[in-house]
Amino acid sequence: MTDSVDVLNMLKIVYTLYTLAVISLICWFGLGVVNPKGKPRIVKASTFYVYVGVLITVGVAIHIVTFNKIPWVEIDFKRDSLKASQVVNITIEDHKFILPSPIIELKCNEYVMFDVISKDLTYGFGIFRQNNSMVTQMQVVPGNKNDLMWKFGKNGVYHLRSTEYSGPKGAHMYIKDVFEVTGCIEDDKYSQKRGSL
Repeated sequence: MTDSVDVLNMLKIVYTLYTLAVISLICWFGLGVVNPKGKPRIVKASTFYVYVGVLITVGVAIHIVTFNKIPWVEIDFKRDSLKASQVVNITIEDHKFILPSPIIELKCNEYVMFDVISKDLTYGFGIFRQNNSMVTQMQVVPGNKNDLMWKFGKNGVYHLRSTEYSGPKGAHMYIKDVFEVTGCIEDDKYSQKRGSL
């Protein structure tokens, strides 16, 4: 499975090029607007609308091609037919994560269900790599079912933090090195604690 760091790097390039194309369209349109009367138009209307059509087509194509590359899409589409091999129950109360154990060991390439309950406020539940890039996250709302299914495809040690504003104390809702994924062929180069597990 592609991870979010690789997807983000690819999308930075794709969207930068696409944005430059859109900016060129705006400049092109601007030149046509400020063209003094009596001079021939710089841009014919038909050419302009063809360019707009191409930009729309390319923009939609980018989304169609890249939606499968985003790691959580496949899990969300197949969620009703997937069975978690491990369930991790986590409670959040008074700006503290209450974990089943200090280190939660997860198996590679197996679906894990994070079942998170909030006893008081709306919090966030986010899993982060050692370089602090996000793996996945969800909002945790009190009185609602808050579960997140995920499959880790690389060995690594991951942090847990709240990703939702829950007052000033929420900024300190961070636990290092909580999730340890083992059994994969490949290591997550962004999630290696002191170089190796």
